[in-house]
Amino acid sequence: MTTAIYSHPDCLRHEMGDWHPESPARLQAIADQLINAHIDDFLDHREAPLADLACIARNHTPNAIAIAQSQPHEGEDYYPVDGDTCLNRHSYTAALRAAGAAVAATDAVIDGAIDNAFCAVRPPGHHARPSVPMGFCVFNNVAVAARHALEARGLQRVAIIDFDVHHGNGTEEAFRDDPRVLMTSFFQHPFYPYTEPLPVTPNRVNVPVPVGTKGDAVRQLVTEQWLPALHAFRPQMVFISAGFDAHREDELGGMGLVEADYAWLTEQAMAVAKEHAQGRIVSCLEGGYSLSALGRSVVAHVKALAEI
Repeated sequence: MTTAIYSHPDCLRHEMGDWHPESPARLQAIADQLINAHIDDFLDHREAPLADLACIARNHTPNAIAIAQSQPHEGEDYYPVDGDTCLNRHSYTAALRAAGAAVAATDAVIDGAIDNAFCAVRPPGHHARPSVPMGFCVFNNVAVAARHALEARGLQRVAIIDFDVHHGNGTEEAFRDDPRVLMTSFFQHPFYPYTEPLPVTPNRVNVPVPVGTKGDAVRQLVTEQWLPALHAFRPQMVFISAGFDAHREDELGGMGLVEADYAWLTEQAMAVAKEHAQGRIVSCLEGGYSLSALGRSVVAHVKALAEI
């Protein structure tokens, strides 16, 4: 089993101020924990390329791309996008690297060069709407990669599994009416981004859960709601929006997951991928803001991907 890690130093250069929880320290914490867990040497480390704008444009409008390219005004450090999100002079390049990692990983997995991949990149992506960045996110990395798999690589069905504590509203909006994409998620509700849950459909199983929800309840909803839908859909590739802010130590969320839950979730995704998709998985980092819990959870996730 060959598991690749995609990242790039440019992803460390995007920052939104010392106060902001979506910080470069997140990637440093992940790298440190992978080394501490003695699995770093078992992984195929690959450099994230810059995404081609044609790939970005499959999922994002010219307006979204123009906002992402914005630079701080003279004498200022940041360009504000919304109350939670801003750009510095390196943010656009970092966003291209993040989306580029997801696309490059998709190609490598489809080509059989690797079995699966985890993209340790930032900015994250699942709140980025087709028309505008939002919620710490610039481009929707998983959505860009999924569209690449469908429209450039000829796949007919892909699944997106999102286990971030927040609703992946940007991903849902991108694929709401696309029967080629099944999105499954849970998310704390009511909570940011304060979108109202939509009914379950053959291509959408997004399950709201109350604050305080722990791993046993998540495992039950995955078993009873996600897995039947995923097996019925028979995806040819699985993408994961891997947010780790549902961890019980993460103060930006209010759920109660632990590392073993992330390992279990990954194992379920692996089983679906092996049965229907030749084992093909690309996972992209979303949230996770308690640095220790983030690093430990990513280790559990990557160990499950690599079957270590």
